[in-house]
Amino acid sequence: MERRPFGKTGMDVSVLGFGASEIGYNEPDQGDVERLLNEALDSGLNVIDTAECYLDSEERIGKAVGHRRDEFFLFTKVGHSFPAAPDLPDWHPELLAQSIDHSLKALKTDCLDLVQLHTCGLEVLRAGEAAEVLVRARKAGKTRFIGYSGDGEEAVEALKLGVFDSLQTSLNIADQQAIDLTLPLVRQQGLGLIVKRPIANAAWKRSLPAETSYYRPYWDRLQVLAYTFLTSDTAVETALRFVLTMPEPSTLIVGTSRPGRWTENATLVAKGPLPADEFESIRRRWREVAAPDWIGKT
Repeated sequence: MERRPFGKTGMDVSVLGFGASEIGYNEPDQGDVERLLNEALDSGLNVIDTAECYLDSEERIGKAVGHRRDEFFLFTKVGHSFPAAPDLPDWHPELLAQSIDHSLKALKTDCLDLVQLHTCGLEVLRAGEAAEVLVRARKAGKTRFIGYSGDGEEAVEALKLGVFDSLQTSLNIADQQAIDLTLPLVRQQGLGLIVKRPIANAAWKRSLPAETSYYRPYWDRLQVLAYTFLTSDTAVETALRFVLTMPEPSTLIVGTSRPGRWTENATLVAKGPLPADEFESIRRRWREVAAPDWIGKT
């Protein structure tokens, strides 16, 4: 598995990471979680990204691979209520502080590699208190690095603070705003870049408009974009390799709760970047038809 530098942190991360939301929300058998994660680690995975609000995702990870903690980088996100949370509003400094401590315990580790603010808005960012909680956690040795997870103008505002080591943002064939909006800032500041939704939720596989807001925006966009490759068996491969063609992404996090799926995706990623003409064709089509409201999706 290819490794890329994670900004200026000194960490070299697997270009294909693992996003752990589905092992919380899909409620898989714990045995499947253990097979999935251990198989992926054996195949070259070294980035696991989760969050306090992904139900029991952190606990499941801790149970499954806590004994292999020195083999991978562990990222989590804070900001929202979680099952054991105190009765405080999202983004309250005390909620954030307790969330970090809860994540350390659930993930069976003494120190996280990255703690990220989980898609907070402009008002929270400008107040500065939320970011300061993460800065204090870094100084206290609870996390090695801190980052922001989000999109659009909020991501720009977060990076203006100058305190973060990384950005996690949406970037894919149906979501290209970040290429011009935030990737220049990532390069300028030497940040690690985590790409979420790198296969656009595979929204093209749905024959009818998705009912949930999670899938629907990308489904709608892809009807307009009408990429010819979406009808082929290599659509997922093309989507992954499109993101890999850009130099800024450090790791692409793809979620699953099915054993074997991560290694399948790793085989596709191993084919490397797209040929230049294929990449430019996807970019050109986006520039031709993208609407002004096709902003980054959190």
